Amino acid sequence: MILTNCAACAAPLAHTAPRCVRCWTRYCDSTCQHDHWRRGHKQMCKKIHRGGNAEQYNADKKYKEAVAVAVEACADDTKDQTCFICTQALHWKTKEGLVRGCSCRGTAGFAHVSCLAEQAKILVAEAEENNLGDKVLVERWRRWHTCSLCKQEYHGVVRCAIGWACWKTYVGRPETDATRGFAINQLGNGLDEANHHEEALSVKEAQLSLLRRIGAGEEGILVAQSNLASTYGELGQMEKALSVERDVYSGRLKFHGEQHPATLRAALNYASSLGSLKRYAEAKPLLLKTMPVARRVLGEGHRVTLKTRWTYASSLCEDPDATLDDLNEAVTTLEDARRIARRVFGGAHPITGGLGRDLIKARAALRARETPSPGSA
Repeated sequence: MILTNCAACAAPLAHTAPRCVRCWTRYCDSTCQHDHWRRGHKQMCKKIHRGGNAEQYNADKKYKEAVAVAVEACADDTKDQTCFICTQALHWKTKEGLVRGCSCRGTAGFAHVSCLAEQAKILVAEAEENNLGDKVLVERWRRWHTCSLCKQEYHGVVRCAIGWACWKTYVGRPETDATRGFAINQLGNGLDEANHHEEALSVKEAQLSLLRRIGAGEEGILVAQSNLASTYGELGQMEKALSVERDVYSGRLKFHGEQHPATLRAALNYASSLGSLKRYAEAKPLLLKTMPVARRVLGEGHRVTLKTRWTYASSLCEDPDATLDDLNEAVTTLEDARRIARRVFGGAHPITGGLGRDLIKARAALRARETPSPGSA
């Protein structure tokens, strides 16, 4: 269950918490349930039940809200455009507008969230129904987070809307169903992309608790821990993030070796937390070891490679013991990474923008170091 708080008093719930027998709304105890019934649940109970019960009803409601936010955010970009899937400006059924939250440029990549979701749903269903194997299923699952045209991940509020679309599609499956677990991942990551970090935290904590309860494998646990650590970091809980990311990196090295993409992502996350805690002496050697491996395994234009170089340059600039050579290296690294990011993702992408902002700071720091202070000999 992703509804992890009591509907009456908002207190955190155990997975065994009681629930309404009709609509499955969950409560701390019978006292909260009776109180909620008197305060209006009596009028809503049948409606929630008809909507697929509490979890489905909540997912559908949140999905519609997230789509509205995404459409509004993309309105200037999508004006006078049409969906590349259904070829309409307004969705024929939902009447929703268009979004574009990937790296497509020009007139490419405009779509309705509903169309993107339906396309992903159909492709995943075909893989499941025809027993096409895990490799095909994983590849088709990418449609829930990656644009089929530019091959880059969705970001921002568009990623959040697609996350809710994914969750509402698979929420009714058993808790042990792998696809339901994948959907929780998409929801948590989407909430983080839209800066809804408190909501993301409850989703990710619930997911990790579930995986441990049902005895999930080590891979699933590592993925859930990594996702949870990223949200700790977004919320400024850096010591918690660092502790989890250290364990994840160690686990990835043990199970996959240093050249596996998952290990490279874990190294980046671990180093980022070290940098946030100003532990540059630990972060820089890890990043120096990771950067050439990431470029060789993933390619220079991969987001993990670019973020690893970005994090390294930031560590050089922010270290109070940085030398003039360190600052020169930081500027050179950021200039090259930004050039590659602009080519791969476009100028409007968050990675490109972030690299540009840090490049301005690094150049300013370098100029300040190169310019003699007044009165110096």
